[in-house]
Amino acid sequence: MAERKSLKGYYLTTFLIGLGFFTMGLMDPLYDTYIPIFLAKYIDSSSLIGMIMTFDNILAIFLIPITSALSDRLDTPIGRRMPFVVILLPIAALLFGLIPFAALSSLWLLVALVFLFNLSKQSVRGPVVALMPDMVPGDLRSEANGVINTMGGIATILGTVALARLMDVYISIPGHEEPVNDILAFPVASVFVVLAVVLLFIFVKERNSQVPRESGKEEKEPILRSLKVVLGEKNKSALFILISLLCWFIAYQGVLPFVGLYSVEVLGTSSGTASLAAGMVGIAYAIFAIPSGKIAHRFGRRRTIRVCLACLVAVTVLVFIHSYLTASWNGTARLLTFWALLFLFGVFWVSVVTNSFPMLWQMSDYSTVGIYTGLYYFFSQAASIIAPPVSGGCIDLFGYPSLFLFTAFFMAVAFFTMRKVDRGEPDDLEKA
Repeated sequence: MAERKSLKGYYLTTFLIGLGFFTMGLMDPLYDTYIPIFLAKYIDSSSLIGMIMTFDNILAIFLIPITSALSDRLDTPIGRRMPFVVILLPIAALLFGLIPFAALSSLWLLVALVFLFNLSKQSVRGPVVALMPDMVPGDLRSEANGVINTMGGIATILGTVALARLMDVYISIPGHEEPVNDILAFPVASVFVVLAVVLLFIFVKERNSQVPRESGKEEKEPILRSLKVVLGEKNKSALFILISLLCWFIAYQGVLPFVGLYSVEVLGTSSGTASLAAGMVGIAYAIFAIPSGKIAHRFGRRRTIRVCLACLVAVTVLVFIHSYLTASWNGTARLLTFWALLFLFGVFWVSVVTNSFPMLWQMSDYSTVGIYTGLYYFFSQAASIIAPPVSGGCIDLFGYPSLFLFTAFFMAVAFFTMRKVDRGEPDDLEKA
């Protein structure tokens, strides 16, 4: 076996590409925490809130595969992914900053602005993600994805631990007699997103990628034909990893939109503190994303993912038990132990996410990276459509603790379907 390469020569490039992930990591947790809280001002049903929270995912399931595949075929002086980044991300940032102001006005204005925001954000997500495999060799992508997920984790910490505290700050708004809160985090986050786009554009030269590109593999296939080839391969590893990620994202997306509401309504936190639950996952991301890539490089991506899925089942069962075991505890003790369990959840979750994307990329070639990226998001966003209404219905019927059994069940299903995956390891290219 040939000696494995080191990521050392790619760290700076990977870090800079991670600025794209930084923008998503900054906006997504604030969105997932506070949009349900904004909606709850107008809507009483958790199930209906869950249905509305699938709105962005419905857009994503169509837009991400399309824009990812289109970016495979784009050819401009600044590259094939960068035009999407420099046009659509600033638009998304502007709309994101306006969302809490819309929430002060009416439900319909809020929904309309959320639609426009997601239209721009979901259109750029696939090309942003596909930047990394364009510029980093296949056997280093788990480690590179760890660096990128660290950037996303840092952004999550910034958003949920630091910026979210601004939601408790009261400011004067024209048209409102009294000062209002639940505003400032969104426009401040928008400024950071625009700054990240500027840095990404200045320092990441997509045209200068040093990753080898075999000319024989650059012939373009029609998009639908490429999708059929991916799903119709004799070896079904790609199909089974897509089924697995559908299950683990159903588990994750089922609980994510309601963690903030759980913190407010069950644990009694303030709006500014509600996002710290997601912040615990973000801290785990920042600390363990890079080590998780290194562990997978040594022990194998499939084995790492399966072990972490088993641990996620155990942790979410513990969170379920926690809700009953700590019922008589004081609020601070309940909150701290809840955060500790979510931090542990984040440790294992980042290991799954960091290593699953590189497994799919390892099964692609240069001309189909965008297709595989689009498939990843097609299945993950399908999970985001399926999960929130179902988990919201579980809350309506059985109470908030049922969320965590819902998550444990689908993590367990993913654990078993990953047994069918036998491709996507770092040394697959050497075996070819």
